[in-house]
Parts: sequence; C-alpha cells; structure tokens
Amino acid sequence: VQLQASGGGLVQAGGSLRLSCAASGRTFSLYAMGWFRQAPGKEREFVAHISRSGDSTYYADSVKGRFTVSRDNAKNTVYLQMNNLKPEDTDVYYCAAARFTSAQTMTVTSKYAYWGQGTLVTVSS
Repeated sequence: VQLQASGGGLVQAGGSLRLSCAASGRTFSLYAMGWFRQAPGKEREFVAHISRSGDSTYYADSVKGRFTVSRDNAKNTVYLQMNNLKPEDTDVYYCAAARFTSAQTMTVTSKYAYWGQGTLVTVSS
C-alpha cells in the first residue's frame, strides 16, 4: 500500500483544515488507518484511528471533539477534518495503514506497516 497525504497548510488559530490520504491498490478496505503527528525533535504521536469499515473511530484526548477521521473505501481515501485548530496542533501529519489493530495497538507507531510522506500543518496565533 502506498499512501499520499495532502491538505496541510497555514491557518489561523480557530480555523479548519481537512487532510486527505490517498492509498494505492485495491486492498485499502483491508487496512485500518491511523493519523499521527510529529514535531521536530519529538516522537511521533497518535492522533486518530479508524477501523477498516469506518464504523469505529478513536482519538487522542488532545484532539477529541475537534478532529474527525473518516474514510471512503470506494475512493481509497481517509480524511482528517480538523476544526478549532490551536497553535499546539502545528506539526507534520502522517497517515498510516495497519493490517490489524486492537485497542492496545492502534496508538502504537510500530504496528503500522505503511506510512505516507507527511503534510505540514501550521497554526498561527
């Protein structure tokens, strides 16, 4: 699976962005998808997870209520809608695919086999 993330940019605090992650291949629906973010010099951290069918989602506490993850398996694409953005949301955002995840592993970067190239989100105060 090859992943291509897009949609990052510069936005003022309180604004919104929608990230997209397009996947190649015809097996996209077999993968659970995650969004992670990383600031320079820091570890990559979990943001959101969506199950293979899209009927189950999970969020980091820091983004709960502001971010929404969704997917369109017909378009091989996963989205991250980010509302009420804060300066501390400034990071490079990555999408990732995992064949199998559980409640214990969905937040763990090493459980994801495939990663997109990242897209930069900058939130100004």
